Amino acid sequence: MSFTIQNALIPVDSGYETADVQVADNCISAIASNLTPVGTIIDGKNKLLLPGFVNAHTHSSEMWQRGIIPPLPLELWLAELYDFTPLDPEQVYLSALGTAVETLLSGGTSVVDHLVLIPGQELETIAAAVRAYQEIGIRAFIGPLIQDKSLTAGMPAGDGGIEHAAYIRSTKATLELMEAAIKQFHNPEKGVNILLAPTGIQLCSDALFEGCIDLGDRYNLCLHAHLLETNAQKQLAQEKYGCSAVKYLQQIGFLSPRTSLAHCVWLDDDDIAIMAETQSTVVHNPLSNLRLGSGIAPILKYLQAGVNVSFGCDGAASNDSQDLLEAIKMGSILHNITDLDYRHWITPRESVEMASLGGAKGLNAANEMGSLTVGKKADFVLYDLTSLSLLPRTDPIGLLILGRPTNAVDSVWVNGKQIVAEGKVKTIDVDDLRRELFDRSEWTSQRQSPMVGKIEAHYRQVMKLSLGG
Repeated sequence: MSFTIQNALIPVDSGYETADVQVADNCISAIASNLTPVGTIIDGKNKLLLPGFVNAHTHSSEMWQRGIIPPLPLELWLAELYDFTPLDPEQVYLSALGTAVETLLSGGTSVVDHLVLIPGQELETIAAAVRAYQEIGIRAFIGPLIQDKSLTAGMPAGDGGIEHAAYIRSTKATLELMEAAIKQFHNPEKGVNILLAPTGIQLCSDALFEGCIDLGDRYNLCLHAHLLETNAQKQLAQEKYGCSAVKYLQQIGFLSPRTSLAHCVWLDDDDIAIMAETQSTVVHNPLSNLRLGSGIAPILKYLQAGVNVSFGCDGAASNDSQDLLEAIKMGSILHNITDLDYRHWITPRESVEMASLGGAKGLNAANEMGSLTVGKKADFVLYDLTSLSLLPRTDPIGLLILGRPTNAVDSVWVNGKQIVAEGKVKTIDVDDLRRELFDRSEWTSQRQSPMVGKIEAHYRQVMKLSLGG
């Protein structure tokens, strides 16, 4: 299959150029002005062509709880989330479709799904997400979320400590599950990649991390985890290891160019130097970090140190959406208040590169995607520059990143296949998805989480918050 996009606006060092882009065998075969057309001709006039963005960290099944969890810090928010986690693989399928639709319609061509597993139906959970992502055609990187400690272990012990129940699955069984998932589902040629994705230092043993490193090395897979999202996790790392979580992960060999780490809010300068040295990637999730009060990640320090940074939406109950352009905008301008030297601030063009090439680097795929380069996969997006939200005409990328674009995505291709045309997803019936999500849910505003009630007093104590009313 081949096609030619004619007269699209593409960014170049000196500004923009109007050019034709040809695709053959799912890859970009030529970029130049006035190319002799091959295959299907697509009119790119008054449209901006950019590489697809990577939604580099999310949890698709959280879609079922968006808008309902009250303002809580991560440790208590998680307790409520897990009290009401979906237990039906069909729900996982539908929320993965919803995550993919929102990602595509905000410029994303790849999604990293740190997938919450249904106990006892772990492989069925992964299969449901795989089915959804393959049907819609987005490039999927699925990291089944694994741990071997119960939820309460994610909080510092403090002076009093707290009793932890045994986790539902042994470390050995969890690693066996992951190897089975790799053998059954990892299929990059069909757009599905499995990641080794322990949830983080707060809920994982040394043995689980080391097992993931071993599987990653044996199967040449990427690693993914949460890292120091909250101040409580920073305290916990000192209790567990007597050093920073970053130093610990470096010592055991978890950090590498194949490793991406979500959040990275509470890192100090020594930690940042380690991240740069190991060429690990930071996934910036600004909206969830604000929603949960986790803090503002020192992104400008990362960039100045040469650390690769990408953007994620995070889960749809901690954001509460999958609008990638919104996350990119917030993740760019938020840092203007963290450094008075405006020469360090993130420009719209830098944001685009972080969202595309930065995301690809974090997945060890920069040689295949992330830029408009001959030979790379045809994962790219056409934006309609006549959209009211991108007018009047000034700098197209500035309008896209700094504005509030609505209905701006005209077309999306993933691996050379057109997934979105004229602003509509072509591969699935979005109206059917909308009806399913509506019919399987109900309006609600009041619910009580048993686990929050059990652990809130301990959390307030270790975080030195008032225990009063």
